[in-house]
Amino acid sequence: MEIIRVENLSKIYGTGGNQVRALDGVSFSVEKGEFLAVIGPSGSGKSTLLHILGGVDRPTEGRVVMNGEDVYAQNEEQLAVFRRRQVGLIYQFYNLIPVLNVTENITLPVLMDGRKVNEERLAELIGTLGLEGKEGSLPNQLSGGQQQRVSIGRALMNAPLVVLADEPTGNLDSRNSQEIVELLKLSNRKYGQTLIVITHDENVALQADRILSIEDGRIARDERLRRAGK
Repeated sequence: MEIIRVENLSKIYGTGGNQVRALDGVSFSVEKGEFLAVIGPSGSGKSTLLHILGGVDRPTEGRVVMNGEDVYAQNEEQLAVFRRRQVGLIYQFYNLIPVLNVTENITLPVLMDGRKVNEERLAELIGTLGLEGKEGSLPNQLSGGQQQRVSIGRALMNAPLVVLADEPTGNLDSRNSQEIVELLKLSNRKYGQTLIVITHDENVALQADRILSIEDGRIARDERLRRAGK
């Protein structure tokens, strides 16, 4: 079942002679529950693609259809709700709120949405992420790997349809990197969430179901490694 369809997506930054075409007519689809790795050199358009998929940056041309809904046909208020409820974003540099503890950082998207925290889901996530005993800790009291676990928990707390990760292991050593990848794969399998990861790490990419290679804003290669969930 198709969960994402990208149609002729283009993104241009700047005007006149200073224009930069970050994406140039990109089209592809993603199946529900698929783990897709997006690779390519710096400046190829990977992060731009991720931000457009996540409702963070509007395309210049083209459409993103997620779960049958045209993402950018929505107004700004609807788009904000879409970002909170349908998409979980994970970044390389964690982006945790320094004055909030682990529990508060994880539950922030739910509280911002004006909804009640699902305590059972919160406890399950904290256990799955190996953060028991750290619930009251502030980000500066955690290791890099633990901070990334908190950012994963925050992304998963709202049970989004799609989890988007931009270089989630880029700031970690090899042991912590593999642990983070295993946690992402677990969320992919356990919760059936579609996972799209931007990465420079070949070891991470090879664990995906499919690899999409982007060069100069275009798809250079689309290779399936295995069936989703296998």
